[in-house]
Amino acid sequence: MSDLSAPAACVDLGQLPVGSTVALFGGIYNNHLALHATVADARRRGAAAVFFLGDTGGFGPHPDRSVEGLRSLPVHSIAGNYDHSIGSDAADCACGYTDPRDNHFAQISYDYTLANTAAEHKGWLAALPHSARFELGGQRVLLCHGSPRKQNEFLWHSTTPAAYIDVLCREQQADLVCCTHTGMHWERRLADGRGVVNVGAIGRPANDGRTCVWYALLHSTPAGLRAELVPLSYDHEGLAREMRDEGLPAEFVETIETGWWTTCLEILPPRERMAGRY
Repeated sequence: MSDLSAPAACVDLGQLPVGSTVALFGGIYNNHLALHATVADARRRGAAAVFFLGDTGGFGPHPDRSVEGLRSLPVHSIAGNYDHSIGSDAADCACGYTDPRDNHFAQISYDYTLANTAAEHKGWLAALPHSARFELGGQRVLLCHGSPRKQNEFLWHSTTPAAYIDVLCREQQADLVCCTHTGMHWERRLADGRGVVNVGAIGRPANDGRTCVWYALLHSTPAGLRAELVPLSYDHEGLAREMRDEGLPAEFVETIETGWWTTCLEILPPRERMAGRY
């Protein structure tokens, strides 16, 4: 398995216009329909820039459609563990799962994505930076996939204490760390305003019984950066049809149609697991 410790290199995007709004999303998971819907929705809401925090492939159908869409859209992208693995023709997704059932379904997703991603797209994924930073309204923002320390680290709302958030912000010299990877959106701020925003994933629902997916908007205000976690409806029925046509597992389709995770949920901490159906 690849070493996914975050490399030292980080793309510095400089200072964004004061007072602007930016959009951030993660985990496309081959959901090309949600990708286009997310970018269109962010633009309608006034986003001056759109950022993708990694994991183009996995779970859904037609991997090339998502990569082609991402490459054609005005989106700044960084790599997730999936992009790293697909780009290097690795044996697995390096998702960070530890349970055999989680790894079983993760391998199905990965093998399908690897087999159906064009060579030119693999090269593009391999070249994506692993993190990025910018300044907005005087606040320093770091973008990563799992965490600044490791690309596939899971930062859960229930198990990420304030002390660890303080450490991450101090280590990265950031006021706000934005991540994804878990597939569940959340935000936690310290008393001084520093914090972590998990921007969610647009590839599958957030295990909340809703068919929508989630992304985030960062608004630059006189009081600092305000995060807005945005639910997004898209053509989930169309995606489910494509998944069936591709012969993907019925468990994957059920998640898209019901909003409840049926796979890759053994990794969930108790509080997040209890909030779901299974």
